[in-house]
Amino acid sequence: MSYVSGMEVFQAVDDPVRRRILELLHERPRPVHELVAVFDISRPAVSRHLRVLRESGLVVDEVSGRERRYRLEQAPLRALDGWLQHLLTPVAAPADAPAPDGRRDLAGVLDALATEVVRTRRERRDDPHPHVSPAASAPGPEPTEESA
Repeated sequence: MSYVSGMEVFQAVDDPVRRRILELLHERPRPVHELVAVFDISRPAVSRHLRVLRESGLVVDEVSGRERRYRLEQAPLRALDGWLQHLLTPVAAPADAPAPDGRRDLAGVLDALATEVVRTRRERRDDPHPHVSPAASAPGPEPTEESA
């Protein structure tokens, strides 16, 4: 979900009238006159609320003859729910992160140490000059009389 579309959905459901319209449309698609009958506001006010919901993607209108029916579109809500669930899921702490009581996770530290030991042994086994520093055995330009 993009931040912009998520914000549009949040703004659309921020109003209690629009939330109630969504609840009514969740039950079944409805024409405007049924929605107007539920609220103590004018038909143009209900139409403005429906326009906000339509622009946010939460409501779809369908014309059938002379009647326009509105229905709930759940895809933006599912995307929003997925994003919220992601934020509600605890993130696993790294193995070397301090535990809640301030100590480091011993198993994680031991795993990291074992990995480092294996890597170091492999490097030493593969090193053709074990007693020469890596910088001294690195290829480079031959010294000249001027640089010596």
